Amino acid sequence: MKKFKMLLSAFLLCLTTMTYAAKVDTLQVASTAMGKTYKAAVVLPNSYAKSKTAFPVMYLLHGAYGHFSDWLKNTPNKKLVHNLADQYNMIIVMPEGETFSFYLDSPVNKESQFETFITQEVIQKVDKTYKTIANKNGRVITGLSMGGHGALYLSARHPELFCAAGSMSGAVDMSTMLNRDSSAQVVKLMQPVFGDKSGNTELYEQNSVLRMADKLKANKLPLIIDCGVDDFLIEPNRELHRRLVYNKVDHDYTERPGAHTWDYWENSLPYHVLFFNKILLKNQGILKK
Repeated sequence: MKKFKMLLSAFLLCLTTMTYAAKVDTLQVASTAMGKTYKAAVVLPNSYAKSKTAFPVMYLLHGAYGHFSDWLKNTPNKKLVHNLADQYNMIIVMPEGETFSFYLDSPVNKESQFETFITQEVIQKVDKTYKTIANKNGRVITGLSMGGHGALYLSARHPELFCAAGSMSGAVDMSTMLNRDSSAQVVKLMQPVFGDKSGNTELYEQNSVLRMADKLKANKLPLIIDCGVDDFLIEPNRELHRRLVYNKVDHDYTERPGAHTWDYWENSLPYHVLFFNKILLKNQGILKK
C-alpha cells in the first residue's frame, strides 16, 4: 500500500509538471535585410496563456558553430530554459545567429546582416506576435561565447532597445580566436562577415567589445559578465573587466570554476536571469528601490 501511494504521488507530480510546463514555439522570422527566413525558439511561461498582462522578454543568444535551438538541446538539464521562464514569468527568445556571424552587419556580404536581424526584425516580430512589454524597460539580452559578444555589442550600439545586458564566457576580443591552433579555420568561417580581410587582426579588434568600454559607460546599462577560470577566453574577459573598472562602469563580474562547456553555462544562466529579474521588476514598479 505504501509503495502504491508513492507511485501515485510520483505520477501526479509528473502530470502536474506536464500540465504546468512552459511552452516552446518555433517562430519564423522573415529577414528583409538578408532575403531569407530564419527560425527563433520562443519559450512562453505557463502563466502566459491565462494572463492578460504583458511579459518581459529575455533574448538569449547562442555561440559559434551553433544555432537557435542550442539552449534547448545542449544543456545537461533540457528543461533549464523552460524552468527559468516559469520561475520568473518571462518570455525567453533564442534567435538564429548562424555559425560565425558574431551578430554583426557584414560590410561585404548582404546575406550576413545579423545586427539588423536581431535589433529590428526579430524584436519587431516577437513584439507583434506575443504579449510583450514592447520597450526597453521590459527587454534584456545575454548569451554565451559568440552570443556573449553579441549581447554586449548589440546592447552597446542599441541602448534604446534593452534595459540590461550580459555575457557568459564572451568572445569579447575576437582577435583571440586567431591565436588558436584553428586560426586558419576561423579565418575561413569569418569570410562571410569580413570577406577577404577576415584574417586581419585589426579588423577583429575594431569590432570587439573590448573597444566599446566608453560606449558601455555612456549608455549606463546594468551589465552582468562572467567566465570560467579554465576557459580559453578568461583573459579577454578579465581585460574587459579591468577596462570597465577603469572607466567606472557599474557591472557585475564573476569568475567561477569551469571551462567553455555547457555544464558551466547551465550553472551561469540562472544568475543572469536573477540579475535581470530585479531590474525588470523595478522597471515595472514591483520592486522598490
